[in-house]
Amino acid sequence: MTGSLVSDRSHDDILGRHRLKPWYFSPYPQELTSLPILYLCEFCLKYLKSLKCLQRHLTKCNLRHPPGNEIYRKGTISFFEIDGRKNKNYSQNLCLLAKCFLDHKTLYYDTDPFLFYVMTEYDSKGFHIVGYFSKEKESTEDYNVACILTLPPYQRRGYGKLLIEFSYELSKVEGKTGTPEKPLSDLGLLSYRSYWSQTILEILMDLKPDNGERPQITINEISEITSVKKEDVISTLQYLNLINYYKGQYILTLSEDIVDGHEKAMQKRQPRFFLCVLCFTCHKGCWI
Repeated sequence: MTGSLVSDRSHDDILGRHRLKPWYFSPYPQELTSLPILYLCEFCLKYLKSLKCLQRHLTKCNLRHPPGNEIYRKGTISFFEIDGRKNKNYSQNLCLLAKCFLDHKTLYYDTDPFLFYVMTEYDSKGFHIVGYFSKEKESTEDYNVACILTLPPYQRRGYGKLLIEFSYELSKVEGKTGTPEKPLSDLGLLSYRSYWSQTILEILMDLKPDNGERPQITINEISEITSVKKEDVISTLQYLNLINYYKGQYILTLSEDIVDGHEKAMQKRQPRFFLCVLCFTCHKGCWI
């Protein structure tokens, strides 16, 4: 079994207060895949075969949040940075859980070269995992995301776009442009196109005429401002049909429909990230 829609995925996962129906096969130990229900500790993600085993585990598990450094907090939302080498068990368990909902994911156990950024929601019981993305510590292809997932109970609430935005904020702190590892899933492509479109349109709409002249901006400048790789900027402009050829040069044209659609989308958008460099260097509570 390689991870496509296979028949042997009949068990459910119990994660905290949620019961999840896996979409795809995940290579949990063979003796557990035949169980009708697989129980997971929502804090360390350890998998167990029965509710009794889970209850016994919870009396010993001291975690109430993902391991690693909390690098961002705003309201009830927190992000934790986890080193795949230092926290191998957690990282492997996270990959196994993610594979239940990602068709093409192939990373399960070799987590050493990766960092994992886990988004959580906080309440009186602890920090509950909402989703995550992973990235290579050193990427020759300028990938700023290897895998990205919002867990099903939290989908369609804007969290996927927050994960994407956070990955680009990291790229800005690093002074790089980034792009997600290809190919993207269908849902991933929709989420990224939406984020790229809103981010680029926001910049274009903020341009002001200079001494009565038509405002100008280059694709390289858009890439530098957003940390979105140039190829993704170009593909987004083409997708939005904004590039036109006029009198020997390419110009960007914003129609009223595009402007109206963007303004409506921004009204629904979740709170934005505002990060400082210290959040990623000292890890001493520089929350914004």
